[in-house]
Amino acid sequence: MNDAHTILISPLDWGLGHATRCVPIINHLINAGHNIIIMASGPSALLLKSLFPQLEHIEMPEMKIRYSRKRWMFRFVALCQWPKFNRLIKLEKKRINEILLTHAVDVIISDNRFGLFHSGVPSVFITHQLRIKTGLGNFFDNIMQTINYRKINRFTECWIPDLPGKNNIAGELSHPFKKPEIPIRYIGLQSRVKITEGIQQDDAILVLLSGPEPQRSMLESIINNQLSSYSGSVTVVRGLPQGGTEIEKWPGIKYYNYLSGNELNDEFSKAEFIICRSGYSSVMDFLLAGKKTICIPTPGQTEQEYLGSLLGKKQMAICAEQDNFSLLDSLVKAKQLETNIPPLKENIDFSKMVNDLVRLFKQGEKKSPA
Repeated sequence: MNDAHTILISPLDWGLGHATRCVPIINHLINAGHNIIIMASGPSALLLKSLFPQLEHIEMPEMKIRYSRKRWMFRFVALCQWPKFNRLIKLEKKRINEILLTHAVDVIISDNRFGLFHSGVPSVFITHQLRIKTGLGNFFDNIMQTINYRKINRFTECWIPDLPGKNNIAGELSHPFKKPEIPIRYIGLQSRVKITEGIQQDDAILVLLSGPEPQRSMLESIINNQLSSYSGSVTVVRGLPQGGTEIEKWPGIKYYNYLSGNELNDEFSKAEFIICRSGYSSVMDFLLAGKKTICIPTPGQTEQEYLGSLLGKKQMAICAEQDNFSLLDSLVKAKQLETNIPPLKENIDFSKMVNDLVRLFKQGEKKSPA
């Protein structure tokens, strides 16, 4: 019989992917009888409040990032935001200390928030990036991995949303040769999308836009200009839960700033093709949905470029460049994709994992059960 615990869950607000991949975990823990507190910021907070209005929600400092308009400037722009990232970690540490004074939290689950750990509470760090691709070669990748592990090792456990062994999705990102010192668990692919069988429409396209500006708007403009000549059914989800600027809308195309819950499930179920970024949460969504997908990595975003290339080599998706994107050419290639991808879903008992974590933490042990 499971014990009921109070669990604080907080995703990083760097796109919506960190929040969406926490949704199935939150649902599982709620159904197991645990008390969940969500701590989020910005669009992620809005999304999670809409999905879980019955839960307690706490505001977190928001990290507003921007990508460069030019691929070659991406690393420089990212480096310039490093001080902001470190300030955010300090704010997270301060915030968790304040919350633990007023809330009896038994477990902290942080999706890529490096400051959300505490020596007196078992703390889980969720990431699919153990090895960070800098695009500058192994020497710099090794330096980043050392920095990454130094932060991850402050937590009690690390949960990785991927499959163990060779049948994995994230490749070297989630399965590097060197692992962190703390116990790691591969928790399978996590997606909030639920497919209804039998309602897929031939040639129907679902466009899912996401990510920081200005690259989100740049891709939106490129795709939207080419959709005007497409004769099939098209739905565009702009990835703007807070609303955004108006764009030219073509007759016959459905546009939404944002969709969640059953509405998103319906659009996923109807679509034959998905067009989206190769961010990892989007990758998990379309793979588990079994859809033919065209991935367009954010220019200069080395993680997305690596994932897009890897999925292309495995014939799990078509990887297309943003600057030279051709809708019709990409659809011709996507039609040739197989959708009989090996089983990617595992039945993970997150409640048992939490209970084991609390038990071992109280015993003062570091090692997790096999």
